[in-house]
Amino acid sequence: MSFLFVVESADFVFLKNQTKLTAGNISSHMTKLEDAGYVKVKKSFVGKRPQTMFSLTAKGRKAFGNYRESLHSALSMLPD
Repeated sequence: MSFLFVVESADFVFLKNQTKLTAGNISSHMTKLEDAGYVKVKKSFVGKRPQTMFSLTAKGRKAFGNYRESLHSALSMLPD
């Protein structure tokens, strides 16, 4: 979700290269995020090649923003 938070959308290959996850792992994670309503998936073709694009929904952006705030708050309580 962190990669999708900073872009409007990203394709499967970009996410695979950035995360170093396997295709199966990305597919599994994105399916769960889509089922939760956090990610929108758009499948199309570029020429004869399939292309899968992912983007965060408004619900996904809010959830990730809340997660960032919670993480920041928890980390700020740690001693230096």
